[in-house]
Amino acid sequence: QVQLVESGGGLVQAGGSLRLSCAASGIIFRLNAMGWYRQAPGKERELVASIITDGSTNYADSVKGRFTISRDNAKNTVYLQMNSLKYEDTAVYYCQIRMLPTPSLTYWGQGTQVTVSS
Repeated sequence: QVQLVESGGGLVQAGGSLRLSCAASGIIFRLNAMGWYRQAPGKERELVASIITDGSTNYADSVKGRFTISRDNAKNTVYLQMNSLKYEDTAVYYCQIRMLPTPSLTYWGQGTQVTVSS
């Protein structure tokens, strides 16, 4: 079993910054992808950014140039630095870890609220 513990959400004014962290524990494959998804009220959950163990990254178009994902493989921890936050970034942000090459082994965190005031 794998557990994910997220931290760093909160309330921030538009234009501000927040940093999310997510630490994974348990049985973790050496090759894995960690990522952040978000879900706003009335909308489907969507990918924000992901990063593989080798450092390869993927970003949603809506956050490119504003958000940066990084990871510490020794700590099985992923970070999301969010700058120039917009009202539309308001959502519950979920951490995910996906074991490779067995993507069926996917685990989610409990979610952390990010609220951006306009």
